[in-house]
Amino acid sequence: MKCNQCNHEDTKVIESRDVAEGESIRRRRMCIRCGYRFTTYERVERPQLIVIKNNGQRELFNRNKMMSGLYRACEKTPVSSVQLERVASEVEQALYACGEPEVRSAKIGDLLMDQLAVLNDVAYVRFASVYRRFTDIAGFEKELSQIRQQKSAPHKPVLVEES
Repeated sequence: MKCNQCNHEDTKVIESRDVAEGESIRRRRMCIRCGYRFTTYERVERPQLIVIKNNGQRELFNRNKMMSGLYRACEKTPVSSVQLERVASEVEQALYACGEPEVRSAKIGDLLMDQLAVLNDVAYVRFASVYRRFTDIAGFEKELSQIRQQKSAPHKPVLVEES
């Protein structure tokens, strides 16, 4: 790994730790020559995932684009960046678990909305307003009534197996 400061090609790892629930590794490094310290992240490289947009156009999946949408939806809410990273990781994991090389943007949006509905109502509605392209108040009201119905519906208990 090259040093960002002096471009020397020999650095040593000072500390390593798992982040994003074991999906990546954070490494603190130090340059052998100049002593500059910096952080790198290591992730498993997965096959390229192609996103099919609503207009039929295809583009490479971009995690940063997904994160940008999540940050915009969660502005001025109590949702932390750690929670958003977790949401993004879960959605990304679900997309790769499908085993398909191409995925529709609508599927990504639906997965994100499912996660945001649990996380924060305001963020959910903000994201939905862009994703579903509300053109009037009726669209908002319909979405809000669906949220109310989901919250008032009795939840089925989830069985958790202990290991």
